[in-house]
Amino acid sequence: MPAPTVAIVIPVFNEEAVLPELFGRLAALFEAQRDLTWRAVLVDDGSRDGSAALVRAQTQRDPRFELVELSRNFGFQAALAAGLAHARSSASGGPVDAVVTMDADLQDPPELIPALIAAWRNGAEVVRATRRSRAETGLRRVGFDAFHAVFGRLSDVTVDTNAGTFGLLGRDAIEAFHRLPERNRFFPGLRAWIGFPTADVPYDRQERAAGKPQQTFRRLVRYALDGLFSFSYLPLRVLTYTGIFVGSVGFCLGLYYVVKRLIDIETAPTGFTTLAALVLFLGGVQLIAIGVLGEYLGRIYDEVKQRPIYLVKPPRGRA
Repeated sequence: MPAPTVAIVIPVFNEEAVLPELFGRLAALFEAQRDLTWRAVLVDDGSRDGSAALVRAQTQRDPRFELVELSRNFGFQAALAAGLAHARSSASGGPVDAVVTMDADLQDPPELIPALIAAWRNGAEVVRATRRSRAETGLRRVGFDAFHAVFGRLSDVTVDTNAGTFGLLGRDAIEAFHRLPERNRFFPGLRAWIGFPTADVPYDRQERAAGKPQQTFRRLVRYALDGLFSFSYLPLRVLTYTGIFVGSVGFCLGLYYVVKRLIDIETAPTGFTTLAALVLFLGGVQLIAIGVLGEYLGRIYDEVKQRPIYLVKPPRGRA
């Protein structure tokens, strides 16, 4: 039987400093695991440095490396979707049996990939690399921990909060992902949603091999909101519960004053402070409600427009 084909999908954005080491460690992995047919699909997400040129040069030296170049920066999730689609449909390497997804910064060590493949060969269709520890510190670490703690409690789908992008998908899982058309994507949530037999491989997340993190604070916040609003209706339910609570308090307060008036008990006029506090409280609740509804409606609007998630540059040298 032919050797199984495994593709490694890696989104790349301004990773010029780390790419040479990434190429070397992947090539060493390929040479050590000769019982598999390897492909490395690197998706350049509109890099502004020399990342695309480095990947292009590597594809000329080693045909096991492939470049997918997007027309501009669409974001990590779009680049990941482009890589999965390319690995699934590219005729250059034939159909793939499994796809490994990972970051380019080498915080996810390629040396763990054989363990992911071993779990896949033992029957798991989805293999998650779960973090025992992570090297981030400071505000980023606090933000990651806070998001995972909140998301794990709010999500309607059970998502392992210690698992990120790093992992493996078998052929059936890849086909299931291909059927998910949404544009605001949260990969760990989608991976949990599709189901299939799942296995976990623990590891220690390392520091970046070189350079600085490319995900800005704004992108990380947007990513967190995509995860929350794509996999939880709890914000809408909270608004409903808040409305019921505020309405009930208002009804009881009104009934209280009506009863006091009917039994001829004088009621002191409401002071300005009390009135202002009530107005500000109710106004704040309404603005929060409008904001939450806007987050959901904005994502609905994105889906209705039916724009593609990404656009790929034509290959160079095309006639």
